[in-house]
Amino acid sequence: MTFTLKPVGSISEIGQAAWDACANPTSASSDVEATGSASYIHPYDPFVSYNFLHALEESGSAVAETGWGPYHLQLLNENDEVFGVVPMYLKNHSQGEYVFDYSWADAFERAGGRYYPKLQVSVPFTPATGRRILAKPSDGEDDYEAFLLSGVMQVAEQLDVSSIHVTFANKEQYKRMGEIGFLQRTHNQFHWLNNGYRDFGDFLADLGSKKRKNIKRERRIALANGIEIETLTGIDIQEHHWDAFYQFYLDTGSRKWGTPYLTREFFSLIGQSMAEDILLVMCKREGRYIAGAINFIGGECLYGRNWGCIEHHEMLHFEVCYYQAIEFAISRKLKRVEAGAQGQHKLARGYLPTHTYSAHWIVNKSFSEAIQNFLESERQHVDEEIDYMEGHSPFKK
Repeated sequence: MTFTLKPVGSISEIGQAAWDACANPTSASSDVEATGSASYIHPYDPFVSYNFLHALEESGSAVAETGWGPYHLQLLNENDEVFGVVPMYLKNHSQGEYVFDYSWADAFERAGGRYYPKLQVSVPFTPATGRRILAKPSDGEDDYEAFLLSGVMQVAEQLDVSSIHVTFANKEQYKRMGEIGFLQRTHNQFHWLNNGYRDFGDFLADLGSKKRKNIKRERRIALANGIEIETLTGIDIQEHHWDAFYQFYLDTGSRKWGTPYLTREFFSLIGQSMAEDILLVMCKREGRYIAGAINFIGGECLYGRNWGCIEHHEMLHFEVCYYQAIEFAISRKLKRVEAGAQGQHKLARGYLPTHTYSAHWIVNKSFSEAIQNFLESERQHVDEEIDYMEGHSPFKK
C-alpha cells in the first residue's frame, strides 16, 4: 500500500471511529457482537480514546489559546483509510506536562536559541503511561509505527520547532524511539500492584505488622468526623456531582499551580461520553459534599487523577485517593492502580516505585549532546532512588 501523513488541527477532523480503531483497536468486530464488549489488542486506555481527547478540545482545555494547539498526525492509505494517529500538540510553554524541561528551555534561550514552540506527543495534563504512537495492528508487511515516527520528525522539520517530547510512553515505544536517536529519560511513580487479592483485608495481610496497623488507624481517623463516602460510576454520576467536584478541583489548582487546566465543561463532556470509564469518589459531611477524587478505569488499571477538598480532615486524602482506589481495583480484578505523579508518602500505603519513560528529539545537535549527558546521570539517579525505596517496601520481606 501507499501511505501519506497528514496533520490536522482538531481531533474531530479525524473522527471517533477512525481514531479509536487506532487508539484502542479490538481483535475483531465479532467479539463485540458475540460478548457485548470489545476484546482489545492492547489493554483499554481511556486517556487516548477519542472521547477524552475530544473533550479536552471541545471544552477549551487543550487548545491553541491555552498553549496546547492540537496538531494531530494521521497515517492514510490511498483510499484515505486511517492506519495510525499521534496525539500531538504545538506548545508555547511547558505547563501541564509533568515532565519538567524548564531548565532546558532557559539554557537554550540564554544561549541565543528559541525553545518554543515545541511539539508535545502526549495526553495533556495526564501523567499516565500508555501508547503514544497509535497504530492499527500491523499487516506484517508495513510498519505503521515507523511511518508515524518518521512523520513526527518530518512535521518538526517543517514547523521549524526546537524539539519533540514524547511523555509517559510505554516501555516498548520508549525503547523503539531510543533506537532511532531520541534521547531517553526516566522518572519515578508509585503504583499499587494487585497480587490476586480477594479483598482489602487480604492486601493488608501482605504488609508488615506496623504498616498494616497504621493503615487501619488512618482509615478510622479519615471517617471519624461523620464523613460518608460515595463511589459513583456510570449513570450514577450526575451534574450536581460535577458541580461539587469542580469546586474541589479549583481549590487544589489555585493552591498548587495557579490557573486550573481543565474547564467546568470538560467534566460534563466526559460525564456524557465516558461515564462508564470513570470512578468518582465523593465525601459528604452533614449533608454536603466536602471532598472528592476522580479516577479513570482502564482495561487493566485504575488511574487516579485529581483530588480536592473544601474542608480539611486528617487522613481523608489517603482514604479517598489510595485506599478507595485499592478496594475498587480488587473488586474489578484490575492489575494495578497508578496514583499519579510524585509522592513518596504513597510507599507506606502499599504503592511501590516504578519507572516511567519519556523520549526527546532535540534538533540542535550540540544542545542535544549536552542534554544527553545530563540524562545519563539522571537515569542513574532514578535507578538508585527506586532501588533504595524498594528496600523500604511496606510488604513482608
